[in-house]
Amino acid sequence: MKKKLSPVAITGIVIGVVALFVAIFSISTYNGLAKQNQAVEAQWSQVENVMQRRADLVPNLVSAVKGSMNHETKVFTDIAKARANYNNASSTKAKASADADLNQSVGTLLNVISEDYPDLKSNSDVQTLMTQLEGSENRISVERKRYIDAVRDYNASVVTFPKNLFANMMGLGQKATFKADPSAYKVPKVDLGD
Repeated sequence: MKKKLSPVAITGIVIGVVALFVAIFSISTYNGLAKQNQAVEAQWSQVENVMQRRADLVPNLVSAVKGSMNHETKVFTDIAKARANYNNASSTKAKASADADLNQSVGTLLNVISEDYPDLKSNSDVQTLMTQLEGSENRISVERKRYIDAVRDYNASVVTFPKNLFANMMGLGQKATFKADPSAYKVPKVDLGD
């Protein structure tokens, strides 16, 4: 003969099953929210990483472009001045002197070109600078978008029922989405002048 469970035993089993379900759900919810919280923090760290890359890269590129442009300017200015002196020379002695200056300037240019140091390529350097600036801004934009998406997913979990009850009990509130502070995240000014 089978023994029947008493109503008190059935009630205890039901309460135990419900308590076990609530405990499993609570642990699962907490772990899920904790993982999303870590994903948000990691994504913000990546945003800062690419902003740091830009902050490190841009001044060095600008300095390199300035140096290259200054060198080119001096070489080509010397050649232009020597050509003008030659064209303005009226006597044979003045023409010979201006020709010597022109030969020296052209010789300097040829030496620079043949030695390939420093390489006369300011247009290429400026293009590289612009490409790097654009790439840096694109990287930052992509990482900010990923951060915004991570915050959106996390906040959606934190505010939906029944996770919101557990999130509030565990102190896991909403995260602030990305808001640019113009003074803190200002794009560096590129100034190729002196």
